[in-house]
Amino acid sequence: MHAWFVGLGAISADIIYMLLVYFGIIHLLDAPFVKAFLWLFGFFVLVYTGVESIKNAGIIEASEMRSSEASLSKSFLAGFLMSLFNPLSILFWLGIYGSILAKAASEYPMHQLLMYSGAIVLGILLWDVSMAAASSVFRKLLTARVLKAISVLSGLSLVGFGFYFGVQAMRLLFFH
Repeated sequence: MHAWFVGLGAISADIIYMLLVYFGIIHLLDAPFVKAFLWLFGFFVLVYTGVESIKNAGIIEASEMRSSEASLSKSFLAGFLMSLFNPLSILFWLGIYGSILAKAASEYPMHQLLMYSGAIVLGILLWDVSMAAASSVFRKLLTARVLKAISVLSGLSLVGFGFYFGVQAMRLLFFH
């Protein structure tokens, strides 16, 4: 149930980004300063999160894997904030989705665009349900050792993506 509420929080943030695109915030992203800021923000967030994940990987214990203290509202808020401040989420919704929507808006009526966007939300909801079910089914395999390995690999991946974001920011700031 907690995984499902994390997903609901994340999709709530996604819907906010969809609405921002509909209301025209996409034009703000054309400014090089804003693009550079997003890349740098993503760099710092991803590298910090990755380093913290690696540093704290050994702290996980099997008894802490499922906390009954965590409320569903905290799970929802965690998913919402993670998605709202995720640089990849920002870039996807405002950049990719916004570009596609701008092109589609010239070819299709508004009710059809809303229907397509509803289908995207439905797809995300189905994904969230699938991931919540998978995490519940495979929970028995998540020993403390496996969780530590996942934390380290995730941390390394986040740091790698963070440096990619940093390189993109430097290219935008100094080579354009």
